[in-house]
Amino acid sequence: MSRRKKSHQSHGSANRPRFWGRHAVAAALDNPERRVLRAWATREASGFMQFPPDVAVTYADVADLGRLVPHDAPHQGVVIEVEPLDDVWLGDVLTQAPEPSVLLVLDHVTDPHNVGAILRSAAAFGAVGIVTQDRHSPPESGVVAKAASGALERVPWVRVVNLARALEEIAEAGFWRIGLTGDAQMDLKDALGPKRVALVLGAEGPGLRPNTREHCDALARLPISDQVESLNVSNAAAVALYAASIV
Repeated sequence: MSRRKKSHQSHGSANRPRFWGRHAVAAALDNPERRVLRAWATREASGFMQFPPDVAVTYADVADLGRLVPHDAPHQGVVIEVEPLDDVWLGDVLTQAPEPSVLLVLDHVTDPHNVGAILRSAAAFGAVGIVTQDRHSPPESGVVAKAASGALERVPWVRVVNLARALEEIAEAGFWRIGLTGDAQMDLKDALGPKRVALVLGAEGPGLRPNTREHCDALARLPISDQVESLNVSNAAAVALYAASIV
């Protein structure tokens, strides 16, 4: 399985990330699987939060809270320090997936804003989870949690060592693997159909790596106008999830 990334930052670390913003913090507090280590809040914001009784809350003003998070981070008066969630096993997600199901696979998508936004879309359209390669994806962080707006606590996030091997396991579980790429000849709507679908998206710029493309059952494109070259990967994920959800 994966290994936790280790880093040391003044605004938290991969082993003790800090979350901020009311949606992200409230979702973390509501998640029984999430261990909250420390909390800071303005007195006003603390009235909206249900802090566990064993977590001491340090009251602080807005300026002090700003020093606990990256510059200009919209903390909305509340910051918590947490432990990362336990590893999620791909096999568990696959065996529990109903029919129909949509799974997202991200190939070297490293930007935490994009991953957070994709988690939010995955929650909105009922995806059973997202799969990333551990070495080429961001750790849990305040940026991911804020962009996910609570979905980090709700959508299973599987980190794997070998993405090609994971795609093979996904196929063995009965998922039809569709790689999204602008140079495909087929539109996404024509590639959809099977009850279980894995949508595979690559990083902006490089797109899907050759080995990842080879582990897809079909390659498809989103039928966007020629006025733009491509969509941001998080926007592409949202559109693809919507298309898969209405089949």
